[in-house]
This record gives sequence, C-alpha cells and structure tokens, in this order.
Amino acid sequence: MFVPQFSFQVFDHAMARGFQNRFSTQYRCYSVSMLAGPNDRSDVEKGGKIIMPPSALDQLSRLNITYPMLFKLTNKNSDRMTHCGVLEFVADEGICYLPHWMMQNLLLEEGGLVQVESVNLMVATYSKFQPQSPDFLDITNPKAVLENALRNFACLTTGDVIAINYNEKIYELRVMETKPDKAVSIIECDMNVDFDAPLGYKEPERRPPHQEEPTAFTGSGNRLDGKTKGIEPSPAPLAPSDIKRGIPNYDFKVGRITFIRNSRPQPRKIDDAMNRFIAFSGQGQSLRKKGRKP
Repeated sequence: MFVPQFSFQVFDHAMARGFQNRFSTQYRCYSVSMLAGPNDRSDVEKGGKIIMPPSALDQLSRLNITYPMLFKLTNKNSDRMTHCGVLEFVADEGICYLPHWMMQNLLLEEGGLVQVESVNLMVATYSKFQPQSPDFLDITNPKAVLENALRNFACLTTGDVIAINYNEKIYELRVMETKPDKAVSIIECDMNVDFDAPLGYKEPERRPPHQEEPTAFTGSGNRLDGKTKGIEPSPAPLAPSDIKRGIPNYDFKVGRITFIRNSRPQPRKIDDAMNRFIAFSGQGQSLRKKGRKP
C-alpha cells in the first residue's frame, strides 16, 4: 500500500506543476475604442498587442512564464485563432481590449468571449505578405515601411490579415507564409521579408514602341545670299496598287542565270557634217582699201 501511494503523490505533483506553468482564462473582448479613459490609445490599433486586466499580471508573475509574454487567442464559436503580445495590464477585470483587425480575424463582436492562453513561439526567419489592395504599390519603399510597422507587433500567424498605418492611411496585408512555423515571434529577430502580388493587381500591357523609318536629308537648306530656296514637295509614297509587276520568265531553268537589259530606242544621230563647227570660217574686212596683189 505504501509504494503505490508514493508514486501517485509524485505524479500528482508533476501534473500540478505543469498546470501551474500554463496561463489559460476567458475574457470579454472589446475594441480599443471602447477603452475608458482620457488618454488616446490609438497606438494599440497600430500593432498586434492587447490590453489585459491587472489580475492577469498577478497570475502570470506566479507562474514560470518565459519572456516575452506571448498568448494564443481562440474564438471557440468560430474555431478561429491568432497570436499576440501584451501591451499593458490596465483593463477592467474580466475584460481585454483587442485591435480592431484582430477582432475581425477572430470573427468576434463587441463583448464576445475569447480564450487567452500563454504560449512559446519560435523566432521568425522568413515571412511573406500579400497586400490586399494595389494602393500598397504607391509606397516608395514598402519594405522599410513594413519593418517600421512590425515594431509594434510581437508575433505573426499564417493566414492573419494585419493592418498597418502609413501617411494617415490603413493598409491591410495577409500573412501568406512564416518560417520556421505557422506562428512565430518577431521580437529581436533577423527576418527576411518577401511580398506577393497585391490582391486584384493586373500586369500592365506592354506595347512595342512605334518606330518610324528614318528619312535621310529631311531638313531644309539655307542660301548664303539670304534668298529663299525653292523647296520641292516630297513625293507622295507609292501605294501597293501603283507598283506594276514585271513579266515572269517562263523559260527559267534551275541553275541558270539570265541577265535581261532594258531595250531602249537609241536616239537618232544628227549628221555631224551638217552641224560641225568650224572656227574662223568667215571672211574678214580691212579698213584700208588696198589693191590686192594678183
């Protein structure tokens, strides 16, 4: 009787220690806009962290929880889940405040129940995002903008649609892939980021540039004396119907080349004897009247 009782007590102690190291409870969740107080908490909407009640901090401090504190949020009604970090412990008891985009991923309404469990996630090495609008391409350096926005996030979950704020405009990006696991921690990590084509993006049609055949000597000349030069109009291009085809050579034989010259009528030659020019053929006149020698 003594040995079984001793083994049972050791097993019960190990199980109790395992449950003590796990934080799991349910809260009524509300969006950050419902958070009471004079301070503006719009910064919560720009990240992936939630606000929990002070009792959660007291319970977590009693457990052997590894830092940073990461949590798994589950909506049991819709079987949707995501992961997040914690920003503060200032919420009312039994209530937690979530960013609006996180409530949309979980399909939660105001006052819905969410299960919050503490988890340990692997450090991210790679992630791939798909912008949900082609407007994201208007950003000059999207990787730098995303890197700056992810500083407000603690972890990423494959399938989530996160929201980032840039130049007073909200851009939504779907997490397509994360490595080495489907849920990863991005706190103090060296992560490679890649982008997929935005949703609804269409490649622009590439049209070949219209190239005109160059025409030589198309400029106008100038005279040295300043007078205008008569410029003849350029001849109109010939239409295909104006081009006359020659007569085919029906006696053509393979391997034989025939040179055909145009037979033009020879110009009529004028008698050279009739129009021959003879220099000094006239008769001269003398001013003095001298008798000529016979």
